[in-house]
Amino acid sequence: MILPIVAYGDAVLKKKAKDITKDYPNFEGLLENMFETMYNAYGVGLAAPQIGLPIRMFLVDTTPFSEDEDLSEDEQKALNGFKRVFINAQITKEEGDEWAFNEGCLSIPDVREDVFRKPKITIEYLDENFKAHKESFDGLIARVIQHEYDHIEGVLFTDKLSSLKKRLIKGRLTNISKGKINVDYRMRFPDQKKKR
Repeated sequence: MILPIVAYGDAVLKKKAKDITKDYPNFEGLLENMFETMYNAYGVGLAAPQIGLPIRMFLVDTTPFSEDEDLSEDEQKALNGFKRVFINAQITKEEGDEWAFNEGCLSIPDVREDVFRKPKITIEYLDENFKAHKESFDGLIARVIQHEYDHIEGVLFTDKLSSLKKRLIKGRLTNISKGKINVDYRMRFPDQKKKR
């Protein structure tokens, strides 16, 4: 089932999410719905807060990036078919010199900005079978994970922009939260609910 994606301005996107256990209600159904929702919106990642659930869970599938001809063959190979579920994740280390990449977010449609992040991360997490992992990732995979991880920490990519950049996009962000935007996937807008 395709779920509505929560738009910028909703309080759930600013909450630090809570850990879950394997007896989380209808966990498998939720996972299936999240993948379906992400693919329907042509996303490469989706975090539970983006569908209104303040829980520490996100998923990534970087396959769409593997078709980028600007990337090396090795990078394309690494991105192709990289599909993971991260539950109760904790980034334990971020290393290297920060680099900029133009990021967007399903909760903030039509806004893309350069965000600086470290190139290498180490993360501890549980997979969809609640099996524990500790892994390191770099490049675009690390970036997608960092972006989704920020969601479970209550941080949006727009929070990482300079105050000038934030001022420049303020009007667009306000319009998004009011639902004054054309988007080709289901969304839930915080400032539309208040009128009813």
